[in-house]
Amino acid sequence: MRTDEIRRRFLDFFAERGHTVVPSAPLPTPDPTLLFVNAGMVPFKPYLTGEAPAPWPRAASVQKCVRTLDIEEVGRTTRHGSFFQMNGNFSFGDYFKPTAISHAWELSTTPVTEGGFGLDPDRIWVTVHTSDDEARALWRRIAGLPDERIVTRGDEDNFWSMGVPGPCGPCSELYYDRGPAFGPAGGPAVDEDRYMEFWNLVFMQYERGEGSGKSGYPVLGALPRRNIDTGMGLERMATLLQGVENLYETDELRPVLERAAELAGVRYGADPAADVRLRVVADHVRTALMLLADGTAPGNEGPGYVLRRILRRAVRAMRQLGCHDPALPELLPVARDRMAPGYPEVFEAYPRIADQAQAEEEAFRATLKQGTTVLDTAVAEARRDGGRLPGAQAFLLHDTYGFPIDLTLEMAAEQGVEVDREGFTALMEEQRERARADTRARKSGGTADTSLLRGVLERHGTTDWRAWDTLETTSRVLALLGPAGPVPVARSGEIVTAVLDRTPFYAESGGQESDAGTLSAASARAEVIDVQRPLPGLVVHRVRVTEGELAEGDEVAAAVDPEWRTGARQAHSGTHVLHAALRQVLGPAALQSGSYNRPGYLRLDFPWRGPLSAAARSEVEEVANRALRRDLPVTVRWTTLAEARELGALALFEETYGERVRVVEIGGPWSRELCGGTHVEHAAQIGVVALTAESSVGAGTRRLEAAVGLEGFGYLARERDLVSRLAEQLQAPRGELPDRIAGLLERLKAADRENRRLRQQAVQARAARLAAGAEEAAGTAVVAATADGGPDDARALATAVRDRLDARRPGAVAVGVPTGETAVVVVAVNEAARGAGADASVLVKRLLSGRGGGSPVLAQGGGLRAGQLPAVLAGFPGLLAER
Repeated sequence: MRTDEIRRRFLDFFAERGHTVVPSAPLPTPDPTLLFVNAGMVPFKPYLTGEAPAPWPRAASVQKCVRTLDIEEVGRTTRHGSFFQMNGNFSFGDYFKPTAISHAWELSTTPVTEGGFGLDPDRIWVTVHTSDDEARALWRRIAGLPDERIVTRGDEDNFWSMGVPGPCGPCSELYYDRGPAFGPAGGPAVDEDRYMEFWNLVFMQYERGEGSGKSGYPVLGALPRRNIDTGMGLERMATLLQGVENLYETDELRPVLERAAELAGVRYGADPAADVRLRVVADHVRTALMLLADGTAPGNEGPGYVLRRILRRAVRAMRQLGCHDPALPELLPVARDRMAPGYPEVFEAYPRIADQAQAEEEAFRATLKQGTTVLDTAVAEARRDGGRLPGAQAFLLHDTYGFPIDLTLEMAAEQGVEVDREGFTALMEEQRERARADTRARKSGGTADTSLLRGVLERHGTTDWRAWDTLETTSRVLALLGPAGPVPVARSGEIVTAVLDRTPFYAESGGQESDAGTLSAASARAEVIDVQRPLPGLVVHRVRVTEGELAEGDEVAAAVDPEWRTGARQAHSGTHVLHAALRQVLGPAALQSGSYNRPGYLRLDFPWRGPLSAAARSEVEEVANRALRRDLPVTVRWTTLAEARELGALALFEETYGERVRVVEIGGPWSRELCGGTHVEHAAQIGVVALTAESSVGAGTRRLEAAVGLEGFGYLARERDLVSRLAEQLQAPRGELPDRIAGLLERLKAADRENRRLRQQAVQARAARLAAGAEEAAGTAVVAATADGGPDDARALATAVRDRLDARRPGAVAVGVPTGETAVVVVAVNEAARGAGADASVLVKRLLSGRGGGSPVLAQGGGLRAGQLPAVLAGFPGLLAER
């Protein structure tokens, strides 16, 4: 049974039993504790925890997931994949254990001809928690399972919680016996390769308190509303129903694996080491495809770094298999064709996906070349200093040059050098924790503990949010919170987080900066400096008290700065206009991958290879401003997500959408996007869109920046003044400025070319004199000299002298150049010297006590104090005599 058929049967089964089918959420998630959705329940977390009311009593989904914590195990085991799909059915206070168990058993064992999966009931085992006698009895009654196939397990395996105070409960897992060919008998407690887990039923019935680990916390009591959260691994069910050994051999991955084997000229199954690499390629290519399809772009931090690492691991695995040609253009189309039946957006976005992946592969090939040179130098220093490469050096290679740690480990080991992996890991974790802390602090409005905010939400309910309707509200302060906890009173000069019962302030989201404004009480005044939505339904305000004392319970006038809001509306609507103009000029592949806007300024990121031409930039700007001149109407409508997609509304991937969505249109279908931001009523209110910059923000991603509104007019006025000053200084009419400046630049280039020619003549003349005065040492013509300038000048002089020496006799040259307090030495030898056993890289290392490297005919070293240079060069002839 094909994977897309398994997916369809699962959703049809639960739809027939009253479940609302919910589409998969995008892989990037706004949850500050996660980079990607890593479990099927993540999009439903607010409903399962009670933070927000569920829109439906029961739901079913097939959720895309990415987990990278065990990425090193990908390909080595049969159960680890960085991308996987989780079939799930959920109940929010509706049905509980009997129905969940009945549904799982029915779908698993119903014959294929009757719409089920047709698993043999006699080969299914289940596990239950030691305390869950109810589940054990239900499995006996509903499924007729004998006691020997109902295995009892403890907290580590069969009790679920999210790791923080909140819902928890026992779970029951279903396993299928694949037969003696896969391992010994005895059930899942004996062998989980033979007995493969394929479905987990979580029964959320208790509330847990503070604590750590799987069981280091108290269970406080029963939940008032019990929930069901289940997860059936789609790849695992495909493995079982397709009769293959592991998930890499299922119909969505095997074609990628086979194409990789074909490109590398190897056969899957012939060599265990090659098989691991082929499985890595198959898994990572599919993961990269799905991340790119959901709008993640390769980068140096956060989700972008995970994607970059996955792409580069795939490319490197192909190189290890012997394929040194670009591989992703051959492999991604295969993955696309297998995934498109379940995810049509993969096919629609493929031109953009292909461009970004190809750019990343090309960049990585350049990285390998550059990083290898740096690594070689670092390894040489490590060998001299004890044979251990410091963790800081490995981290530098990773962070600055994009050199993967596994590549550093392998290449260092080949040269007999150990890497301080622990030091590297510690530095990586520090970097990740800084990023996580920044994200958490931003998302929680500066409050250290989100459990405090959750308590406020439970006591007072959701915030009455009025940002779309008004700039002012009369509000009450529900709570004041500082980094250490609740603050009863905030005094002048203090910064705290304020929670109000209602607010007119826009909370930062969708790329739009939060509103600015004030809170005014009878005896206090506070400046609003940030507004966030850390939990669904809860808006918090970061405020600085400027007068008096602000206290919990105070009634305040909450007022948005009208000038700020006007500028914010212009910038956000301007972003939509620029996006539509960009797509009109460049085509649908120029889909926004990120944005940010604040009053007067916007930026928009989009996938594109290479800079835009001046003509393209001008056309985009013109199309945008023509839309403003036509004063296109801006309208807002609410509809279902399905209807919005049918209308062609663009859903941008950094956002998470509910069942009903807000569609913002500018000129009807010309610009139609799902958006929660604030907007102008007519396009002309934007004023002007003036492009100020276009740049690269990573392989395959470009960024446009623009000024809008008054700031846009100010930018154009400054440009006009600049042109006026240039015209005055060059004494030329404005229309002639481009030609006049081009003429000046050409004259400067001509002067630079003449200077280079004269310098080369001087180098050649000096090289001739130095070659003519070469010393004799051990049958070798030797020259040692200093150069003016920098390392490039030293290399030029060294090679020029070497080429002037008699090619029939061995010749060696050393040229040093001071570079501030230190000096660089370049050594060059001719082919005759090479034939006599001389090696430039060995000579420079001996000359500089190991500090240097390069090729056998040209090498360079440094780390020498400038004052030591004359003595070092004087010793060069003697060094050759010792050879």
